[in-house]
Amino acid sequence: MVQTLTVLGLESSCDDTAAAVVRQSDGAGAEVLSSIVHGQTELHSAFGGVVPEIAARAHAEKLDICVVQALEAAGLTLADMDAIAVTAGPGLIGGVMSGVMCAKGLSAATGLPLIGVNHLAGHALTPRLTDGIAFPYLMLLVSGGHCQYLIAHGPEQFTRLGGTIDDAPGEAFDKTARLLGLSQPGGPSVETEARSGDPKRFRFPRPLLDRPGCDLSFSGLKTALMRMRDQIVAEKGGLTRQDRADLCAGFQQAIVDTLAEKTRRAIDMYLEENPTDPVVAVAGGVAANTAIRSALETVCAEKGARFTAPPLNLCTDNAAMIAFAGIERFRIGARDGLDLTARPRWPLDKTSPAMLGGGKKGAKA
Repeated sequence: MVQTLTVLGLESSCDDTAAAVVRQSDGAGAEVLSSIVHGQTELHSAFGGVVPEIAARAHAEKLDICVVQALEAAGLTLADMDAIAVTAGPGLIGGVMSGVMCAKGLSAATGLPLIGVNHLAGHALTPRLTDGIAFPYLMLLVSGGHCQYLIAHGPEQFTRLGGTIDDAPGEAFDKTARLLGLSQPGGPSVETEARSGDPKRFRFPRPLLDRPGCDLSFSGLKTALMRMRDQIVAEKGGLTRQDRADLCAGFQQAIVDTLAEKTRRAIDMYLEENPTDPVVAVAGGVAANTAIRSALETVCAEKGARFTAPPLNLCTDNAAMIAFAGIERFRIGARDGLDLTARPRWPLDKTSPAMLGGGKKGAKA
């Protein structure tokens, strides 16, 4: 018997408050019936980055509005839902708690099953939402706070091949934007500037390419850019628009080259166990960068692997991916009670040792 599932998803892990409704039948592709996202860029613009307390308060104010708008856009009510899925981590703990408490309230009031979703799994499963690709596949999850190479074996089964030991690319883009006086979020600002820049004028390091494996590091790259900026300012008394564009272009090219080479290595590792019909996917906010996408497509063509990436609106944080991940968990029998807790950290690969360089609060993944 064909089982059709319709799930309401909630997302509040960072600075986007989102709700969405996704429907899927057995053996059929998923359909995004609605996807509502309320960003917080204006709230944080004066601070050069996301302020956790401001973000948490904004989520608390907007979550119920997002839910109403998502249901209205889908033309459905809570009575039409089969479950409620919510990001339960990782992320800024105040924001995650806001989403979890909202979902708990809806579950308690309606009796609908509650499904806690790992935010990273939401990104990692997005290619199944958009393209219906089968397990296993290689995933480059590259976002504001995370960067990992994963083999996705199932909705809750991931093998990490490598990841960042310090800053993720998104963090490096944001910090670079602040160093150069560009607006936040940094990724789009740096990419826009880089289009008119010369990527060969400044040669920045390609971190960890001299070491085997797929681990990454971008903290030193950001420091190298800061030193080059300071050198130019000392010599000229300031930065011209072309200087800034060239710095952005060189910085972005260093990230592109690093991710391209590490992806080659990850594909080789993936092909050792999955030589037939290999699929490589990318997801996360930084996956919206067109230069990075183009480089990854080229690498996949060289390796004979199929490349897939979600549309830009599903690269950044959204609730459609959370609703779909909830459907995936629901189908394997996963349910959570009203004791579901918010988690600031939640690695996808539960067997690999924690990444180094995670900071005072523990490992990033």
